[in-house]
Amino acid sequence: MIEVRNVKKRYSSDELIVKGVSFTVKPGTIYGLLGPNGAGKTTLMQIMATLLKPTDGQVVICGKDVSVNTLEIHKKIGFLTSEVKLDPLSTPNKLYDFFAALYDLPKEGYEERKYKDFYRFGINPFADKRIVDLSTGMKQKISICISLIHNPPVIIFDEPTNGLDILTSKQVTDYLKDLAKEGRTIILSTHIFSLAESLCDEIGVLVDGKIVASGSVKELTELTGKDTFEDAFFELYTKNHKE
Repeated sequence: MIEVRNVKKRYSSDELIVKGVSFTVKPGTIYGLLGPNGAGKTTLMQIMATLLKPTDGQVVICGKDVSVNTLEIHKKIGFLTSEVKLDPLSTPNKLYDFFAALYDLPKEGYEERKYKDFYRFGINPFADKRIVDLSTGMKQKISICISLIHNPPVIIFDEPTNGLDILTSKQVTDYLKDLAKEGRTIILSTHIFSLAESLCDEIGVLVDGKIVASGSVKELTELTGKDTFEDAFFELYTKNHKE
């Protein structure tokens, strides 16, 4: 479970980037943070992943405060951002084995998992090719496999389909749905309406560092009285965005 409690974040003396955000994500649920670029999505994700400390407030994952129990939290979460850079001269096989060793995973266990994950994402034919020679989509799929190598109960993905083609995006979203069915707690950030609409059980609409509404697609459209989810978002954005 993820609990975000009145989290705020500012850099030096600048205006708050995140302005008192609170929400809870239960196991087996996919929660989406939907908002335009600059809304504070990535900052929130980085706070949950322990890469940033909040100026105020608290994030609790699996009953542990992320600011206090950093090493324990790292064992509980899988974090992926589109900014992750893989060693260009390494190979998928070598990278997977390297991170398995970092997590001190038993070889007989992770070898089986590697085969299944590589098979699912079509990585096997490219397993011994250099990362620099692979497509953007293939690199993203390898990053997903590595970020979940330790089988974490909580998954935090920042823009998981950013820059991916239609087929690769479908593979990634299907995988996330399967993980939710297994009982994982999943939170993702996106600015893509169709992804949020098709994938998320609940959506928090983030505008200027604040969640201005949250709920299912149906609940958000009913709240605004609009016919489509996209129109509902723009209604919420227009009412809450300050120039």
